Amino acid sequence: MFTRIREDILCVFDRDPAARNAFEILTTYPGLHAVMAHRIAHRLWRRDFKWLARALANVARLFTGIEIHPAAVIGRRFFIDHGMGVVIGETAVIGDDCTLYHGVTLGGTSWQKGKRHPTLGRDVVVGAGAKVLGPIEIGDGARIGSNAVVVKSVPPGATAVGVPGRIIEPEHDATARRRANTAKRIGFDAYGATRDAPDPIANAINRMLDHIHHMDQRLETLSRTLEQQGLMTHFEHDSDLDAITIDSAIQPDPPPRSDLRPSA
Repeated sequence: MFTRIREDILCVFDRDPAARNAFEILTTYPGLHAVMAHRIAHRLWRRDFKWLARALANVARLFTGIEIHPAAVIGRRFFIDHGMGVVIGETAVIGDDCTLYHGVTLGGTSWQKGKRHPTLGRDVVVGAGAKVLGPIEIGDGARIGSNAVVVKSVPPGATAVGVPGRIIEPEHDATARRRANTAKRIGFDAYGATRDAPDPIANAINRMLDHIHHMDQRLETLSRTLEQQGLMTHFEHDSDLDAITIDSAIQPDPPPRSDLRPSA
């Protein structure tokens, strides 16, 4: 047990830059308190002291704002950051090194007995306010975006965002890579979104990046054609637009002349 507690404390240092020392984590982090209480409640549940396990889980919920059913199976180095409003259902299974933020629900979609809550693989991160519902599987290393509602399984290493949850474009996708390169060149920090993303602003930005890439290609062709005709040398795209300044078209007003005197 003490080894588990030590692991739980050390994992907080890895995932929360605000953590300062072990004593502060042990005494003031409700996520750690909830996990410690659950480990005891889970042992009681497996030994058939079910009422006592539920009572302990209820006390932990009262003091931490985190509700974990004592039957839920939780792996090692599990971290709940902030924690308020987290709900983990009876048949949920959470792998090692997972992280949940406040407002997360690992819930069920059926009143039938049996497996009805999600299974999280290793190193899964679920963002604040996300709802992962039903007996689905979230693969190793997957990421669930904040406020997403996920009702279908997510493959390993993927990222799900939106309502309902959608898998966003993987980084190795050519279109996503091209957009990211264009955004970086013009000084825009793009965020992941697909062409059919529910966010209209993200969709509009992606279309703008596609248009900029198309115009770059046409300018490239025009530049090489002019070079072949001997009219100009080929130009390369500017890699750092921050260093480029454009003179203002509006001329500042001239300073008042000191030799002018108001008439008497």
